Amino acid sequence: MRWTRGLKISAEMLLAHKLRTLLSLLGIIVGIATVSVMAAVGRGSEEKVLAGIRRMGTNLIAVSAGRVSVVAGRTRQSAVVTTLRVEDAAAIARSLEDVVVHAAPVQSRKLPVKFDNIALTTNIVGTTAEFLPVRNFRVIAGRMFEEEDERALRRVAVVGHTVARDLFEGLDAVGRTIRIGNVPFEVMGALAEAGVDINGVDQDDQILIPLRTALRRVFNVSHLNNIFVQARGEGLMEQTAVRLRELLRERHRLPADRADDFTIQSQLELMRTQRETQSAFRNLTVGVASLSLLVGGVGILAVMLMTVRERLREIGLRRALGARRLDVLLQFLAEAMMLSLSGGIIGIVIGVAGIHLVARLGAWDAVLDARVVAWAAAASAGIGLAFGTIPALRAARANPVDSLRAE
Repeated sequence: MRWTRGLKISAEMLLAHKLRTLLSLLGIIVGIATVSVMAAVGRGSEEKVLAGIRRMGTNLIAVSAGRVSVVAGRTRQSAVVTTLRVEDAAAIARSLEDVVVHAAPVQSRKLPVKFDNIALTTNIVGTTAEFLPVRNFRVIAGRMFEEEDERALRRVAVVGHTVARDLFEGLDAVGRTIRIGNVPFEVMGALAEAGVDINGVDQDDQILIPLRTALRRVFNVSHLNNIFVQARGEGLMEQTAVRLRELLRERHRLPADRADDFTIQSQLELMRTQRETQSAFRNLTVGVASLSLLVGGVGILAVMLMTVRERLREIGLRRALGARRLDVLLQFLAEAMMLSLSGGIIGIVIGVAGIHLVARLGAWDAVLDARVVAWAAAASAGIGLAFGTIPALRAARANPVDSLRAE
C-alpha cells in the first residue's frame, strides 16, 4: 500500500506539470529514438554489405595485377601491370590443388557492344568456365562456353541480366549475334540476376567470352587483370593466401627486397574491413545517443531538484506523520524512474516507427535489433536511477521542522 500511494502521488505530481515533464523527457526521447534508428540502419547496411561479399563467390580470393587500394569504399588499381599471366592461373590450380578448388583467369575491359540499332558500352570479361562456380554466377538460358570453345577460339558470349534487358529489349538473347567492338559474337547463354557488388558495380552489366578469344581477337594482350581463386574451405583461406603469394613471387622471380607486383584480397579481409567500418559507425551512434541521454539526464536532475524544493512542506508533513527517510528517498527515486522510463518507452515507440518508415520510404535497409530495444529500456532506467539519486537524497535528508516552515 505504501508503494502504491507513493507511485500515485508521483504520477499526480508529474501530470500536474505536463509541459515541464515533457521538456525533461525530450532529451531521453530523442536519444533513445536516435540510437534505435541509427543502430537499425547500421545493422541493415552491415547485413547488406556482408550479403554482397558472400554473393561474390564462395571462399573467394582475388589476385589482382599490380597494387590495389580501397578509395572511398571502392577498389582502385594504381597502374597497369602485365606480369599476371594465364600460366599463373594454371600453376595455381596445379600446384595448390590441395587447398584450391578452381582458379579462374580474367581479363576485362569496357567496350562498345551493338545489336541491330541498339548500342551500349559494357564490361567485357574474358575468362574460362571456372568463372561461374568461383564467382557464384548461374546460367538461366542456353549454356556456358566450355574448354572446347576456349581451344577453338570461338566467338561466343554469355550475357548478364542488365545487358540482356537493355540490348535485346525483351527478345530471347540466346542465338542472337552481337558485335563487341568490330568482332561478331554469337550469344550462347544468359546469366541469372546477380545484383550489385560491394564496390557498387552492377555484376549484371557484363558479357563473358572465352579467355583466349578475348586476349587474341578483342583485347590483343597476353596478360590478365585478375585471377579469382576458390579455396576448399573458409578455414583454409589464410593458408591459401600465404601459399598463393609464395607461388606468385617465385613465378615472377621477385627478389626478397622487392614488393609484390600483385595484390591478394580474400573474403575474410573484406568482411573484417567492413565489420571494422560498422564498428566505427556503431561507436559514433553510441556517442550521439550518450550525449542526448546525458542531456535528458540533466533535464531530469533539474526537474527533480525543482520538485523537491517545491514540495518541502509535503516532505515535512510526511515525516511528521511517521514517514521514514527511506520512504521519502524511495518515493522521489521512483518518481525519477517514472520520468526516465516514460521517456525511454516513448523513445522506443518513436524509434520503431522511424525504423519502419526508413525501411518503407528510404533508400536504406533497416533491421530492428531486439538487443537495441532492451539496451534502450535499460539505459533509460539507469539514467533515472543515476540522475534521480541526488534529488532523492536531498529530499530524504531534509529537516522535518524546516520543511514544515517552508513557503
